[in-house]
Amino acid sequence: MSLRTAEYPRPDHFLLHVSDTHLLAGGGSLYDSVDSETHLRRLFAEFEASGGRPEAIVFTGDLADKGEPDAYDRIRSIVEPVAERLGSQIIWVMGNHDDRQAFRAGLFGEVPTTRPVDRVYDVNGLRVITLDSSVPGHHHGEVSDEQLDWLAEELSTKAPHGTILAMHHPPVPSVLDLAVSVELRDQAKLAEVLEGSDVRSIIAGHLHYSSTATFAGIPVSVASATCYTQDLNVPVGGTRGRDGARAFNLVHVYGKTVLHSVVPLGETPPLHYIDAEESARLLARDGIELPVSDTVPVQPEPPLTMPIGVLV
Repeated sequence: MSLRTAEYPRPDHFLLHVSDTHLLAGGGSLYDSVDSETHLRRLFAEFEASGGRPEAIVFTGDLADKGEPDAYDRIRSIVEPVAERLGSQIIWVMGNHDDRQAFRAGLFGEVPTTRPVDRVYDVNGLRVITLDSSVPGHHHGEVSDEQLDWLAEELSTKAPHGTILAMHHPPVPSVLDLAVSVELRDQAKLAEVLEGSDVRSIIAGHLHYSSTATFAGIPVSVASATCYTQDLNVPVGGTRGRDGARAFNLVHVYGKTVLHSVVPLGETPPLHYIDAEESARLLARDGIELPVSDTVPVQPEPPLTMPIGVLV
């Protein structure tokens, strides 16, 4: 039997992309009915059962619904034990519902300032840059000229495996008319910085539904919310939230492409199940080899807990 090599090897990197958790102090409920904390706990219970081991867990904003300090304490108490078990870095991104002072103090143990929370992370040679698109006191997004200068300086040096840009407000259109009131403004300036850079993908949240597009020639992947979502079957022109259809994303980075996969939350009746050992046996029977990537992982220095080139 001739051996056939699969078209793609194993990915070089694996990230878990979660967005819009909207936790409340004291474990309160959104709209008096949505238990956002329980949904987040269920997400990690379901994910851990899969055996997946992401190198980083990226949260693209709106961690807290009202920016309350206790909400940040609560999300840390949920996420940090999971990340430790999985061996994953945690990457936090600011959203419009977050409070910069409480965010800095609660998640990073830093002096609480109102300056943008922009950071750089090394994930085994893959660079993840978090860009704070929040505007204190407002829900639309903006990126200042100072932030753009900082971003351009960071991107002037290429990373070994390229860059993932993580932000809250996605630079994409929305199918919901009302979303233009809270969209990212002055997007052309950001496009100028990103064009020709090593940014391979932009991941974001904010919309409360999964969506994909391109921006400055770069794929954009928007993760749905873990708390509540938007119903895209609403009568045209309207907006209607719903207590369901929650999801998170898997991000697999290959040598020449980045794969984004949407994973709905909640258990459904299985139709059949083939475990890993049986999958390997079937592939071997059919003479198919799934190789390991040729890319040699770049081991980072100790995980970054302080920003590189950050605006402080």
